[in-house]
Amino acid sequence: MRIIFMGTPEFAVPSLESLLQSEHEVVGVVTQPDRPKGRGQSVEASPIKQLAQTERLPILQPEKMKSPELLQSLAGWRPDVIAVTAYGRILPKSILDLPPGGCVNVHGSLLPRYRGAAPIQWSLINGDIETGITTMLMDAGMDTGPMLLQRVVPIEPDDTAAELGHRLAKVGGELLVETLKGLGNQTITPQTQDSELATYAPLLTKEAGLIDWTHPAWHIANRIRGLSPWPGCYTFLHDQRLVIWKATAEPVEGAKSGSIPGTIQEVGKKDFLVWTGEGLLRVTEVQPANKKRMTVEQFLQGRGLQFSDRFVSDP
Repeated sequence: MRIIFMGTPEFAVPSLESLLQSEHEVVGVVTQPDRPKGRGQSVEASPIKQLAQTERLPILQPEKMKSPELLQSLAGWRPDVIAVTAYGRILPKSILDLPPGGCVNVHGSLLPRYRGAAPIQWSLINGDIETGITTMLMDAGMDTGPMLLQRVVPIEPDDTAAELGHRLAKVGGELLVETLKGLGNQTITPQTQDSELATYAPLLTKEAGLIDWTHPAWHIANRIRGLSPWPGCYTFLHDQRLVIWKATAEPVEGAKSGSIPGTIQEVGKKDFLVWTGEGLLRVTEVQPANKKRMTVEQFLQGRGLQFSDRFVSDP
């Protein structure tokens, strides 16, 4: 098949790599325009653009998805299928209808669960024990198209969004090639999603990382995992912002008198314990404002963190 690939972040790279190693011909790549990134706000090409340049593939970076020039360029590549993995833009009907074989999307969940922009993060935030990859034929809705293939991926207890995303991306690349093969030999029957079972994974914001210490410890620990590496979960101590990168929930029977959520219960050599709305949170890796990530052992050197100090949601 002649394939146009559309994708942008690191998550999409295994999908393009798998296509390049397959029997299919990648005739062009569409990725988002170069964007400022990092503290210096230097303009960087997306991971997909970097790979496409290495492979000397034709590249388009449209600002507007409905421009006639874009549609004309895509039509000129004469695709049989458009493959899409984490492109990050909504495709108009004119593009969805362009390839004879349709637009095939690689989605990071077991649809209809977690439709939306952040399925990997929300599966961790909600404490799921498994997730997966779904390939589907795209339609005008948000991840509502007919499903093609699915593969289940277990979630490990200490997975972060970065670690789980890395494993899912690899599976996504494999399943994309398998899906195209099945479409080509007509061994796949598209399955309509049951919308009554749908859940949603909305886009995350920086504010989503603010820790609410009245929540249970397990909930906060899952949120820390789900928001790593972006935007990170943070709190405030002595008017200073502190990002918490690694922590585990410690269940306790009952609650001690005066155990106000956010209050430090114990300071050890390599960790500290914080009261939550239910149980204790054992913190092992943090990042103070304007500093690098560090272990709690490093953080405590020269700092007077004490029992009864309290983390708060506002500086």
